[in-house]
Amino acid sequence: MKSSGSNRFYIYGIVLVASIGGFLFGYDLVVISGALSFLDEYFKLSPAMKGFAVSSAVLGAITGPLFGLTFADRLGRRKTMMIAAFCFMVSTVGSALASTIWDFVVWRFMGGVGIGLAMMSSPIYIAELSPPALRGSLVNVNQLSNVIGINLAVIVSYFLSFKHAGWRWMFGSQAVPVGLLITGIALIPESPRWLAANNRVGEALKVLTKINGAERAEAELAEIQRELGQETGSFGELRQPGLRMALFIGIVLMIFSQINGVNMMLLYAPSILAEAGIRVGSNAILSSIPIFILIFICTLMAFGCIKRFSRRGLLISSVSFMALGHVIMAINLQQHWPPLFTLIPMLIGTGAFTLGFAPLSWIIVAEIFPNRVRGKALAVVCFFLYASSFLTTQVFPMLTHWFTTHFDNSSGVYWMFATICLACALFSWKYVPETKGLSLENISEFWRSRNDRKDYKYTHIK
Repeated sequence: MKSSGSNRFYIYGIVLVASIGGFLFGYDLVVISGALSFLDEYFKLSPAMKGFAVSSAVLGAITGPLFGLTFADRLGRRKTMMIAAFCFMVSTVGSALASTIWDFVVWRFMGGVGIGLAMMSSPIYIAELSPPALRGSLVNVNQLSNVIGINLAVIVSYFLSFKHAGWRWMFGSQAVPVGLLITGIALIPESPRWLAANNRVGEALKVLTKINGAERAEAELAEIQRELGQETGSFGELRQPGLRMALFIGIVLMIFSQINGVNMMLLYAPSILAEAGIRVGSNAILSSIPIFILIFICTLMAFGCIKRFSRRGLLISSVSFMALGHVIMAINLQQHWPPLFTLIPMLIGTGAFTLGFAPLSWIIVAEIFPNRVRGKALAVVCFFLYASSFLTTQVFPMLTHWFTTHFDNSSGVYWMFATICLACALFSWKYVPETKGLSLENISEFWRSRNDRKDYKYTHIK
């Protein structure tokens, strides 16, 4: 058997490659934030069109999981990530060269398809290769990569924030990580659980042996095959009472992850700070840097929190502090406190989100479904995630404009977000089970043992 160190080194290398998709998601998410004021000036955007310039990628991300329904299960997790990478590349070139706002929207839509495919397949892939003791931390590597992408996008946006062609270089800069992703995916193996589900048992055993050593690999493969024998892999299986509850939890968690308001703080950070009194352009981008530095620090801290605390406890605490951040933001806007004070509630909200809800939402949905239906379930969950993200991204600038026009400030938006966060905390306390430290097969067996919602009264899976 290989040493623990060499096994972990092999796993870390694979996870690092798979998480580049998360990096591109974060980079793409924030580079549009830095470019938005320049796009507004260049294309003369209305508030609705400004929202659509941002949300067009999210609209594409809604489409990604629909393709992923077929790709993830039939082609495999690895090939699905490769297709996502090529979508990113096409979008990168097209967005940088766009001559009209509609050209820009079309290419951003294509990049969104890549986001939808990558953020559906990468967490599944990482979860399916990870030993139970490492799964939470390794899935969080995708979140860390996402945050690194966010921070790098802020820095790149600042240095490229010059008039005329600066925004084009912001989007074109994505070509470097996209090239690394394409190269890396060509070198990593397929998910052993997908291989086993598709009767490629020898290949599955080979990958598992590299991860855990021969003895543990054979035992794990036997456990996987036992579970696969109890599954059909059809959509009908997701309608079974226990799995229906798991799907309900996954969908609601992902919807909450997008409508809680913190993503809007990231997407529109320069615009929010500009509205608070900080000048539009490079200064607004520079002033938002503390937010992105904090989420990087909090993402690193999240590894320790995920290892030490329960999934449920960390999730509920995170969402509660996010609500507090929104309340302070609302009061700040109502009282017209100094512009830079706006950073404080933004730091509270984004910090709390990054410490708990951001990584845990992906960890939980990546681990609660059985092997054969995991791809289908994640596709459904991600469809709702991006649909809610599109709605929120599109509506946010119009909502803030409406509240500012009628009440002289946008505080009402943040009171709404605070209420949503409190509802999420209540939902997590009532419905989300504890899955820490369990194999994917143990978690799957738990859901199959639930007969109906009345039977769902356990907060810990046994």
